[in-house]
Amino acid sequence: MQLLPAPVRRFAAWCAVILLASGVVYVAIRLCVEFRTAVTPALLALLGTALLRPLHRRMVKAHVQRSLAAGLTCVAVVAVVGGAVYIVVSALIETGDQIIASLRTAAQDIADHFGAAGTSLDDIASNARGLLGRFGGTAASGVVTGISVVGEMLAMAVLALLLVFFFLRDSDRAVGTVRSVAPPGGADTVEAMARRAFGAVEGFMRGTTLIALIDAVCITVGLLILRVPGAVGLGALVFVGAYIPYLGAFISGAVAVLVALADRGFVIALWALGVVLAVQVLEGHVLQPMVQSRTVHMHPVIVLLALTAGASVAGILGMLLAVPLTAAAFGIVHELQGRYAASAPSSGPPPRPASGPVDS
Repeated sequence: MQLLPAPVRRFAAWCAVILLASGVVYVAIRLCVEFRTAVTPALLALLGTALLRPLHRRMVKAHVQRSLAAGLTCVAVVAVVGGAVYIVVSALIETGDQIIASLRTAAQDIADHFGAAGTSLDDIASNARGLLGRFGGTAASGVVTGISVVGEMLAMAVLALLLVFFFLRDSDRAVGTVRSVAPPGGADTVEAMARRAFGAVEGFMRGTTLIALIDAVCITVGLLILRVPGAVGLGALVFVGAYIPYLGAFISGAVAVLVALADRGFVIALWALGVVLAVQVLEGHVLQPMVQSRTVHMHPVIVLLALTAGASVAGILGMLLAVPLTAAAFGIVHELQGRYAASAPSSGPPPRPASGPVDS
């Protein structure tokens, strides 16, 4: 190695570090995929804890016993999530036929003007019920597999809810647990990194939830005024899609505009597009700077890359988890940068020795 120039040695060292880090990350991801039945509920529970901890903290400050406060918080979560699912399903069931019929009408109009593109859309709308029937037949033929998948999902949901309960109840012991598993002499650093990571996730979840609620309410009100069918269900779709930055807002907004075009015509679709764009402008220029001012700010390119990586690993669930986990990683990196910058000498580079060059 001494025969190689110093730049080549530094390049080789960086390559070794990058390869080692990539290998560790790859092995960690593969282990998480293999043990996804346990890892997924734990990650979802951490996100839920980050979102619900302020409510639990307020209950504890109101002299509610910690276990009771955690139980009440979990009951509230079940009620809210169950109500949201009921609203979405009911809205889709009530307006599904109307949306499909309107889509066929709009597709025919598009076919008259644009030819093949509209014909393809009309074929999709015409065969929607046939596709659903085939899907139902396939599901019925594989009922055992379907039941096992549903059972696995329910088991993970119950496990995540139980983990949220224990995480909330024992949150006062978290610092002691982190310090007990930290290496000797590094307890302060590990605690600071954990606090920074959890703070980033907490800020992301709270800020995103508030922004999603405002977006959903505004778009739902706009669609109700325009008398677009399924406005409540579309608003719920906007709320869920807000947890996938950029991509979720684009997809949910596009669905709302297409439904407006299918049922109410081109002019109403333009008004629906204006409502969606106005809400997006409000979110980007007012809500995000105000609500998420304390969270870890990431460049949109990094967010999109994280979404792509999450989708390739775990599909939609990976997209939901990718951004908060990336925010936690950036929080750790920023904490380490701050600590190393504080410990670095501030009086310039050290003096060079008098005899001979230094090999860097």
